Amino acid sequence: MKRMFVAAMGVAALTSAALAAYAAHPRDTAKLTLNGKTVSVEYGRPSLNGRTINDLLGQLPAGEVWRLGADKSTTFSTSDELKFGDVAIPKGEYSLWARKESDGGWKLVFNKQHGQWGTSHDGAQDFAAVPLTLEKEKSADLVTITLEKEKGAGEISIQWGEMELSATFK
Repeated sequence: MKRMFVAAMGVAALTSAALAAYAAHPRDTAKLTLNGKTVSVEYGRPSLNGRTINDLLGQLPAGEVWRLGADKSTTFSTSDELKFGDVAIPKGEYSLWARKESDGGWKLVFNKQHGQWGTSHDGAQDFAAVPLTLEKEKSADLVTITLEKEKGAGEISIQWGEMELSATFK
């Protein structure tokens, strides 16, 4: 009986540790309704913790992706087709990634898989990629993704450190 109790307590401790690790980063959701279309982004919010954006993303080679958050993949949902410039994103759910380009710029990548853990990015499932505008802003310790109305269109903005990446859509 004592062994069963010790084993049960060990399992409980491991389960608690696993759940704590799973929730290591807070999660957030950005939502927007634009012309009757509902758009949302659900993502993990890692912290710089005294590091710089260059410490974390500066080593990422061109052509590689950043998962735009932490833990479970960032999920982008739209209730209807959206247009990012001339790129159409059909109604549905996608994981979002930022791909570093060889010129130092970034592209927002929509991947048909979503809900995967960590950095499990399958490039064969990439549906589309759209250019992101890179700006320097006031520093944000936690990754922050916003969806806002901007001059009759929508804008997705990803901020971390002094980096802000954004793209508009209709």
